[in-house]
Amino acid sequence: MHIHVLGIGGTFMGSLALLAQQLGHRVTGCDRNVYPPMSDLLQANGVRWIEGYAADQLALGADCYVIGNALSRGNPLIEAILDQRLPYYSGPAWLSQEVLMQRWVLAVAGTHGKTTTTSLLLHVLKLAGLAPGFLVGGAPLGEDRSADKGLTDFFVIEADEYDTAFFDKRSKFVHYHPNTLVLNNLEFDHADIFPDLAAIQKQFCHLMRVVPRNGLIVCPQDSPSLEAVLAQDCWTPVSRFGISTQTVAGRFWAKLLSEDGSHFAIYAGAVRQGEVRWESVGQHNVMNALAAVLAARHVGVPPGFAIEALGTFAGVKRRLESLGQVRGVEVFDDFAHHPTAIATTLHGMRARLERERLETGQPRRLLVVIEPRSSTMKSGCHGSALADAVREAERVWWFEPPDLTWDLRAAVSGEGVSVYADTQHIIDRVVCEARVGDRVVVMSNGGFEGVHKRLLAALALDQSSSVA
Repeated sequence: MHIHVLGIGGTFMGSLALLAQQLGHRVTGCDRNVYPPMSDLLQANGVRWIEGYAADQLALGADCYVIGNALSRGNPLIEAILDQRLPYYSGPAWLSQEVLMQRWVLAVAGTHGKTTTTSLLLHVLKLAGLAPGFLVGGAPLGEDRSADKGLTDFFVIEADEYDTAFFDKRSKFVHYHPNTLVLNNLEFDHADIFPDLAAIQKQFCHLMRVVPRNGLIVCPQDSPSLEAVLAQDCWTPVSRFGISTQTVAGRFWAKLLSEDGSHFAIYAGAVRQGEVRWESVGQHNVMNALAAVLAARHVGVPPGFAIEALGTFAGVKRRLESLGQVRGVEVFDDFAHHPTAIATTLHGMRARLERERLETGQPRRLLVVIEPRSSTMKSGCHGSALADAVREAERVWWFEPPDLTWDLRAAVSGEGVSVYADTQHIIDRVVCEARVGDRVVVMSNGGFEGVHKRLLAALALDQSSSVA
């Protein structure tokens, strides 16, 4: 069957395209401005896409069309599909019917940490020999694809709460019918489709209604927004986890052995299960690890094995991913696009830099470059939280998109903070001010005009000029 994927550059739709190709379908697609890592994954796997949504793409003769949620009525290709009454599906509906219906689905939902937790769980299950299928809304390091049909009944999926399609406004995850459900956390996000937190909680209630009684829900302790959901409509056993300094009876919990989260012990009640030493940092990643261990235990992986597997986890592209070091300045790429995600990521990096300072005796500064690109960030609803979210950094440069309708400069004003409407100005300032030992974290959930590579190139050029 020939499947044409509309919106193929999105992390979910691109992963779905790779999965359809592996299942034996001929896959093409279309989108605008496809950027890494999805563009790289599609190219590496020979999936061709067309720029734009012209109606003449019907000449490809696809048997069906899978439509991403970023598209709506008025799109010329969608209008042509509807006019000719051609078969079309949402991505989640196609996935549910063609892949998930007969599988043991392990789904990871929540506002933050979905991609990392899904990748952690996948890593553990693969090392345990369970050979799961998977679909991750990102690119796990060490994997050559973001989706795979797998060799067993198990299927690991990142369960996004964003809406399904222009003709189905339920959250994507209601289509997945998980046996094992991880709920990482829950905050207000996606301001373009949800009016408030209660509207998102309603979708999470829909999700929990399709988890069977013999399934499992894994969630953090002390999360009022999630507890409110569980109190409304839960028919499934719940296992909770958290970080503590003392024994938590009946819970999985972690004790930090390093403040930056790179070393911690995991307990089941009073019984120590093992220790984790890994390259990841931040207490949020410790929580992600706990969720993965609990979810893996539900499909028969002993906690001790899962804990050992965590130590070999390579990470995920664009999740505090190191892109290189020039003249002693290391540049990181991070996908954070919500004040909480920004704050927790920078807190983890700050703790790591302090550990490095104590180990080497050399000072470490944290420099941050941020693009407020997501619909929620652009709406300004989190504007009052932005200044505090970056307080761990010595120097911050905000990029001001041309379509903002609120005053970014007023919202983020503070010592060491600058706002520019031109990315080249930001690059020039970082190159001018960075010094040996500095760590630069670039934060955006988009391509950000290639700032990451341009910054590394500018640092290298500046080094060459200095030598000359």
